[in-house]
Amino acid sequence: MLNVWGYCARGRVENMIKDHQLYTASDRTSCQRCEANQFRLILYTGAYWLLHQLHLAAPRRSRWRRATFETLFRSFLKIAVRIEELNTRIKIALPSANPYQPDLMFFAGRITAPEP
Repeated sequence: MLNVWGYCARGRVENMIKDHQLYTASDRTSCQRCEANQFRLILYTGAYWLLHQLHLAAPRRSRWRRATFETLFRSFLKIAVRIEELNTRIKIALPSANPYQPDLMFFAGRITAPEP
């Protein structure tokens, strides 16, 4: 009998790898120095983790739960923001014309950092 659960998990992981390469452009390691490419890949992985957490933070019956990573990237990450680092927190100022600002604030409140 075919192991359906193992195959589904493998397909899911392959789709996650494909999303990582397509929507964070992690296949672009054009620098000749290995350290620069490794650092770039770390940044891409951080962006992918943020997209994945935004996707999980969306309510189950919202349009954001069914959205592709490309839609999430263009709606939430590819915007100009002003970041101010304070002693105890980081302050992010979004543009006032951002139509998805309430959704982004809702998602940011639901995302937590992983424990070390």
